[in-house]
Amino acid sequence: MPFIQAGSIRIYYEMTGNGHRLLFINGTGGDLRNPIGPMQSPLAKQFNLLAYDQRGLGQTDKPAGPYTMRDYADDAARLLNAVGWQSCHVLGYSFGGMVAQEFAIRHPGRVDRLVLCVTSPGGAGGASYPLHELAKLGPEERARRAMALADLRRTPEWQAAHPEEVSQFIGQSLAAERQHADEPGWAEGRARQLDARRGHDTFDRLDEIRAPTLICGGRYDGIALAATQERMAARIPGAELKIFEGGHLFVMQDRSAYPAIMDWLKRD
Repeated sequence: MPFIQAGSIRIYYEMTGNGHRLLFINGTGGDLRNPIGPMQSPLAKQFNLLAYDQRGLGQTDKPAGPYTMRDYADDAARLLNAVGWQSCHVLGYSFGGMVAQEFAIRHPGRVDRLVLCVTSPGGAGGASYPLHELAKLGPEERARRAMALADLRRTPEWQAAHPEEVSQFIGQSLAAERQHADEPGWAEGRARQLDARRGHDTFDRLDEIRAPTLICGGRYDGIALAATQERMAARIPGAELKIFEGGHLFVMQDRSAYPAIMDWLKRD
């Protein structure tokens, strides 16, 4: 299995493809063992794609906490050191976008082009939905609430009219949550990630980002609001903004999303 020592922790990573180097930073609870992930995306066919499990998640080490956003950003820098990449494109999705902001601020020379998807800066710029509050709910109610937040079109009326889709979504969510829940440190790692997420605030430092930046949002996202993407774009020098027809998983809902992102990354 592809593990690599990155500072004090051992990181599980995967790398595939050819072309310009692209680091993908995953979202909350991200685990490369999930069947739908960056390695199954069109990115893997167009770039030399590097993805990894962040500290406390998946097959990467789960050291004692607490974790900070600086820890996550510096882990990414150490991973690049370990694989021999001086710089690369960076795409951060949701929580990964928060890490990518911190990474681009702390390690500016290592980012060629930056894509921030359905994320937030925190602070005065606005935070993403407080997912730690969902942890208080029972598994089925948590899955149902997450489904509605991910796409605001899934109103109670929509759910009543689409019982099969709702049942399928909840079943898949519960199965994914149970799959690795018995692993040592699994629950603690996820909780530490949510705690770090609560403290995320880069808004007053976003103007320090120097890499060309594309900000992508979903029009119906209830986790990272479209208005928040607009505030980030106004704060990062020269940033471009694209809002797609979808929710938090707009890349799977709007067929134009991946082509638009890949075309932007391939600009000189």
